[in-house]
Amino acid sequence: MTFPRMACAAMLTAGLGLHAAAAQTGTAVQTIPGMPAVVDPHNIYSETTAGHISPAIASDPARVYVPNLRGNSVSVIDPATFRVVDTFKVGRSPQHVVPSWDLRTLWVTNNSEGRTDGSLTPIDAHTGRPGPAVAVDDPYNMYFTPDGKSAITVAEARERLDFRDPHTMAMQGSVEVPQCKGVNHADFSIDGRYAIFTCEFGGYLAKVDTVNRKLIGYMKLSKGGMPQDILTAPDGHKFYVADMMADGVFVVDGDSFRETGFIPTGIGTHGLYPSRDGKVMYVANRGSHRVHGRRHGPGGISIIDFATDRVVKTWPIPGGGSPDMGNVSADGKLLWLSGRFDDVVYAIDTDNGSMREIPVGAEPHGLTVWPQPGRYSVGHTGILR
Repeated sequence: MTFPRMACAAMLTAGLGLHAAAAQTGTAVQTIPGMPAVVDPHNIYSETTAGHISPAIASDPARVYVPNLRGNSVSVIDPATFRVVDTFKVGRSPQHVVPSWDLRTLWVTNNSEGRTDGSLTPIDAHTGRPGPAVAVDDPYNMYFTPDGKSAITVAEARERLDFRDPHTMAMQGSVEVPQCKGVNHADFSIDGRYAIFTCEFGGYLAKVDTVNRKLIGYMKLSKGGMPQDILTAPDGHKFYVADMMADGVFVVDGDSFRETGFIPTGIGTHGLYPSRDGKVMYVANRGSHRVHGRRHGPGGISIIDFATDRVVKTWPIPGGGSPDMGNVSADGKLLWLSGRFDDVVYAIDTDNGSMREIPVGAEPHGLTVWPQPGRYSVGHTGILR
């Protein structure tokens, strides 16, 4: 669906019940069929600002869902009280809690650390309760194509991306990525035509055609040794890649698939999250935990200004810490991150960096905050658009 250059009246997107109009400036984006229109071509996060909660999920209980990797469980935190209010068992080695494209299900990816008994545990986002697990091979992480037609389970140990029915998880097809050792995180271009995946072991990125389900190619980062999370910039063309060995964030032009810059942040750079106003990016630097052969150093949070690609603030974690994966609260006032090797969750004030620690289970990993503003999810711990 396309719109003219001139400002046009807001209109409801079928099936989503939310505004989806062409931007008042710039040219409308030609998206893949079935993908909701890009409202602002200069800011793909325009519909994820505070106050843009979909009516379909507005009554879902406010909770933080924390997968405990070594505990084979999920801890549920009430963000109003900062207390764990529920804990339930899931499959072996839960890695991430992933909101579905239609925002109705939160999927726990139990990858069983490469064994054959991987599964996905669905959580009803309205009740907060888990349902029966679905057997899925090695789902380390999961994404959804922006048109909502496929879930992509990231079979890390298999070096494979499995395209599946987004509801039943029945297999649709696979893309082999043999050069992408430790394939794990991804994000999508503004038009939904391609995704870039990080390859943790070897310092590569893999670019994948999401429509034709085929590998486009690989790129070796100049000094990267352990790329982790990846986030699309507000313009939808530039990508940021956290690298735990390079101690910073690579800047990549997604369309030409070339490295264009590097931003030093801190030791063990790991997770990337946009602020609710779309102006800055929070960078979780996990510290020296489990990074072999490195100098010792504490974990902390760096804040990068999207407009300048510069670090404008740094917040240390008291006592060192191990900030890993998470997301931002619906109102943008708190950054929630797992303290992976400290068995806690951090709730960090985005005004001043002050924080609370909430004890959870053993080795918390990819937590998600729910509900979140936005029209649809492309996966991970809640990449909404």
